[in-house]
Amino acid sequence: MSQTNNGAKYEMTTATSGVWQHLVTPEGEPAGFKMRGTLPADVNGVELLMEHWDKGMTEPPHIHPGDDMTVVVEGRMAVQYYLRGEHGLQKDGPRFILEQGETGYNRAGRIHDAEYLEDCKLVFVHSGVFGFEEC
Repeated sequence: MSQTNNGAKYEMTTATSGVWQHLVTPEGEPAGFKMRGTLPADVNGVELLMEHWDKGMTEPPHIHPGDDMTVVVEGRMAVQYYLRGEHGLQKDGPRFILEQGETGYNRAGRIHDAEYLEDCKLVFVHSGVFGFEEC
């Protein structure tokens, strides 16, 4: 997005915006994953994470306790849904790709994985307190 101030043009990108500064790798998380959390304010609110995933990183099949939304600010990622079957997890439909500018939604408890096909910057919004349970 560009802004104009007294005829001067200013470009804002993820590289120059303060929104994407101060990302850290939380203790216990893999190298290549960085995030920035939110400030507490509303007990019935959402948790918002500003995430950066390095190309090639993956998340195993997992669930979250609340509905979630992922906005791809930069990059490309792949998602696969699963169902619990008699012999473990079974793929539920084809893998799909989310690209820059696209948004994906998951219902609470929906089993899914993720693969980061390029370096990705994401805005992840989780309804209620965030949780991650590997399946």
